[in-house]
Amino acid sequence: VVGAGDDHSARSSAVAHQSEHVFSACAIPVLAPAGVQEYLDLGLHGWALSRYCGCWVALKTTSDSAESSAVVDIGADRVKIVLPEDFALPPDGVHIRWPDPQLVQEYRMQATKIYAAVAYARANGLNRLVWDAPRPRLGIIACGKAWLDVRQALADLGIDERAALEIGLRLYKVGMAWPLEASGVRRFAQGLEEILVVEEKRQIIEYQLKEMLYDWRDDVRPRVVGKFDESGEWPAPPHQWLLPPTGELTPAVVARAIAARLKRFHTSEAIESHLARLRAQSEPAVRAAPAPVRTPFYCSGCPHNRSTRVPEGSNALAGVGCHLMAVGMERNTLTICQMGGEGATWLGMAEHSGMQHVFANMGDGTYFHSGLIAIRAAVAADVNITYKLLYNDAVAMTGGQPVDGPLSVPQLTRQVAAEGVARIVVLADDVHKYPRDAGFAAGVTVRPRERLEATQRELREVPGVTVLVYDQTCATEARRRRKRGLMPTPDRHVFINDAVCEGCGDCSVKSNCLSVVPLETEFGTKRAIDPFSCNLDLSCLEGCCPAIVTVQGARLRRSQGLAPDDASLPEPVLPALVEPVSLLVAGVGGTGVVTVGALLAMAAHLEGKAATVLDQTGMSQKGGAVLTHVRIAADAAQLHSPRIVGADVLLGCDLLVAASPEALLRVRPGLTHAVVNTAAAITGELVRHPGRAFPRDETLALLRRAVGGPLDEMTAPSSLRSLHPACGPGGAQPACGLRPDTGSPCGLPVPA
Repeated sequence: VVGAGDDHSARSSAVAHQSEHVFSACAIPVLAPAGVQEYLDLGLHGWALSRYCGCWVALKTTSDSAESSAVVDIGADRVKIVLPEDFALPPDGVHIRWPDPQLVQEYRMQATKIYAAVAYARANGLNRLVWDAPRPRLGIIACGKAWLDVRQALADLGIDERAALEIGLRLYKVGMAWPLEASGVRRFAQGLEEILVVEEKRQIIEYQLKEMLYDWRDDVRPRVVGKFDESGEWPAPPHQWLLPPTGELTPAVVARAIAARLKRFHTSEAIESHLARLRAQSEPAVRAAPAPVRTPFYCSGCPHNRSTRVPEGSNALAGVGCHLMAVGMERNTLTICQMGGEGATWLGMAEHSGMQHVFANMGDGTYFHSGLIAIRAAVAADVNITYKLLYNDAVAMTGGQPVDGPLSVPQLTRQVAAEGVARIVVLADDVHKYPRDAGFAAGVTVRPRERLEATQRELREVPGVTVLVYDQTCATEARRRRKRGLMPTPDRHVFINDAVCEGCGDCSVKSNCLSVVPLETEFGTKRAIDPFSCNLDLSCLEGCCPAIVTVQGARLRRSQGLAPDDASLPEPVLPALVEPVSLLVAGVGGTGVVTVGALLAMAAHLEGKAATVLDQTGMSQKGGAVLTHVRIAADAAQLHSPRIVGADVLLGCDLLVAASPEALLRVRPGLTHAVVNTAAAITGELVRHPGRAFPRDETLALLRRAVGGPLDEMTAPSSLRSLHPACGPGGAQPACGLRPDTGSPCGLPVPA
């Protein structure tokens, strides 16, 4: 069984994926789970199917399902495997054996294996009729995520099973998208005037369905529509698409398509009313005034804050990894590529670009995966390029996993030297961590990271391929290791005396760090260091500023926090859950938004309710926008798509994310209850441009217009304003940092 991850909106990927056509070309049957429960069910069928037919079997995964959690049934007897009785396997079996000539393999695949897979799908009911009207007119066929979109679209149009039977609506659910089992879809097609095929991206079911019906019976010729209707030319121009093959399919898009096809033979004021509500919800406030955007950004103290800079007059090529964010940071960094393709575009461009040299960023995870091949190709092409190998000691982009098959920095230098690179330089945050006999390749020089600018200027003048290894552990991974006692914690802390600070923001620009935050004072906006998000990188010290103060030999003391008095909390009023309740949580990656969804889902599970949670994160786990869709219902049958169409509650943990277009599309004016944190959380834009102000008032006004009324507004205490009163009313006054003998329990350093 092979899993395929399809990121339809390319939130986390270099391309917008679709895998079914690749699998069908390789004669690999494709199972398409609809939701978390079916990953378990079809996963078991996948193994059994592979054993029976001798094929690899694909389990198609979409981001909506892969990033979801749900209350599921894990009963051992839930899935019952049935071996086909109407199909005879050949005496010599279906599996590959040695020796096995190529044409014999091909014949066995085309004559036996594919048909065996179809027989298994038929025997186990992987494709099935769900709703069947006594006088059917319109049939809808869908699979996987698209099936959930169909069910949610019908619910949003007010069409339940009873209404569907009256309308003449027939539903067919496909579990194996390729090869499509013919007898089931032919029974589904009989008596229908039209079939609407709902599937993601390009057609695969629609083409098979048309082929199965075209020459079957003259009296069974329903109209088949999907990506475009019967009036369009082929290929249809975008304005004629019924269900677009681009972007991401949503329940709202499917609802409009279903309503348009139903209108041909059925009119209903109720359906029109529901459709009008969906249209009214479509971008009312977003078009009026675009909301500020919270984009992903490097963690506090991230090595990439410094390592991705290039000298004036130089350009860099991006690659796969956290460092890709440099593309949006005004650092003369361009393009994206597949993993292991870093710098490959330069091989063809070098002679024609008018530039003599380029830098290419490459993470250590990519290097160990396939990046060495790109360096080898550049050496063979004899182009002028400097590979910056960003040695972070972790797969930071996806959660800090250890790198598979890692080499130490000295071993890495010996490997690239053997490939024939012209020059190698290692930059490190601590050059003393290498012993004298570390084992570097001959000619390698080791320098402190502060010499990055000069080193890059030097390497760009060297003909051929050069390598700069930037060695500094991922800041978030270093924080984890310190908590676990696996890495020493520096005892030097940085503070800014706001009485001296002039608010120029040079410390922000130099460090590119989210822990250098604006501080509002009676004398204007100054700067402060957030001690609780600071990862002790100390790059903010590069600015020449008399307001910066360091404290040596101290440690942070955490405050006790506020313990809620349970007796003072009112008993919650529980909804009847006649309809599912939808809660949209909008916040910043890394601050617990996903945890909120997980807690609510577990609470629902403990109360015997059904729940789904969809976490839309992508790269936003790095300080960007995160939306968590929480849906709770009395019964799992009420829950279809985990994606919220209309939110009952908007919990805005962050003001900017709550006002983002993605969140506002879920807001129903007059119906959505919004609870919003109005605190001004710093963004990457404010770090790069310290003179700009946080757009609090404009964003609140945008939210109020979208909600159609007042908000429940509250300001969550930040780490700078939740300090002990002894620190003074202005927040993080410098007293604690400058006079640690005060013994303040606010969390600022005290003597160790």
